[in-house]
Amino acid sequence: MRLVSFIHEDRPSYGLSVDGDTFRLPEATYRRFPDLATLLGHNGQSDPELVKPSGKVTPDALLPPIPAPGKILCVGVNYLPHIREMGREPPDKPLVFVRFANSVVGHGAALAMPPNSEHYDFEGELALVIGKRCQRVAREDTEAVIAGFMPFMDGSVRDFQRHTTQFTAGKNFWRSGAAGPALVTPDEVGDVRQLRLETRLNGELMQSASVGDLVFDVPALVAYCSSFTRLEPGDVIVTGTPGGVGAARTPPVWLKPGDRLEVDLGRAGTLANVVEPESGPLV
Repeated sequence: MRLVSFIHEDRPSYGLSVDGDTFRLPEATYRRFPDLATLLGHNGQSDPELVKPSGKVTPDALLPPIPAPGKILCVGVNYLPHIREMGREPPDKPLVFVRFANSVVGHGAALAMPPNSEHYDFEGELALVIGKRCQRVAREDTEAVIAGFMPFMDGSVRDFQRHTTQFTAGKNFWRSGAAGPALVTPDEVGDVRQLRLETRLNGELMQSASVGDLVFDVPALVAYCSSFTRLEPGDVIVTGTPGGVGAARTPPVWLKPGDRLEVDLGRAGTLANVVEPESGPLV
């Protein structure tokens, strides 16, 4: 199953993606569950009557599958080639930082080129979405709390990222990251370790790795994150990027307006976005 969130007739909604088409769900589903995270939290996606297609629509725009997650927990330096290219040592524990919801756009939306930096970089990643409230989950029990998977672009403004030892500033520029197009349920993804992650910039392959090469794998990350915070339905864990980022190349490859990025995760979908100059209200 591929669950999507979108704008239709100027209103946010959610539904199903089937063979490239978007469908609304029964009205009874929306009365009970106003957003996708709420549906996940009540295990509503497992009820065929709640998630059956109920009319094809043409969305005005796709949103991130979870448009306003309570937490976006990102993991840094979690593939050995990326650890080496960034001049770091393998961590003893997962290196976790946070992203804000307004730093992430959906599939097909424009990424915003920061006006105050030229060091805007790409990081293709696998993200997972939590489906049940949980805390201190044992590794062997993590499968039961994962609602699904999706591609993620963890756009990084490298000079701001390196202002301090904390990553926060460089990882939270407005509209600098992306998620989607759909939340793909585990039954459709299969063994997540068999997925291949590829990032393409203007059609050129920049990153390619097996998800099985993660230093801390999906069960380890869910167990670790749930050890220090209570995870809620709709929370997102972003698992890290492989080697090949722009900052590590000679010369560096920075994103610029007009660039097109694709993060391809095979059965979990392909996320595509273009980079445009930042626009919007300034105070």
